[in-house]
Amino acid sequence: MGVRSAMHAVLASQEELTADEERTVSSAQTGRTPCAGVGDRTRVVLSGVVRSVVLRPREGVPALEAELYDGTASVDLVWLGRRRIAGIEPGRRARIEGLVSMVHGRPTIYNPRYELRARPGE
Repeated sequence: MGVRSAMHAVLASQEELTADEERTVSSAQTGRTPCAGVGDRTRVVLSGVVRSVVLRPREGVPALEAELYDGTASVDLVWLGRRRIAGIEPGRRARIEGLVSMVHGRPTIYNPRYELRARPGE
């Protein structure tokens, strides 16, 4: 480890260290797009960690919402008509495929295809 890396490890906040680690793990996934690089109406393959999961009904229909983070940015994931999905929980790594839509200025993927990945240390 170089001097610069050692100084960064000592002086960086926990959030910065987590982002660095997530960027490293996510960038190892081939054929994926960084969350910071997604655009409106583009089909993407993303890889990251699920940060939060919330059940938030939309117009009377259940909707499971999750936030996927890859160390560069976050993308909202919304499964319409679902109250729960086994394995979609905070801290879980996932590979996501879908069409990005900008909703209130945030990139969002509705009903994405997903593949659950092993947690670190598993």
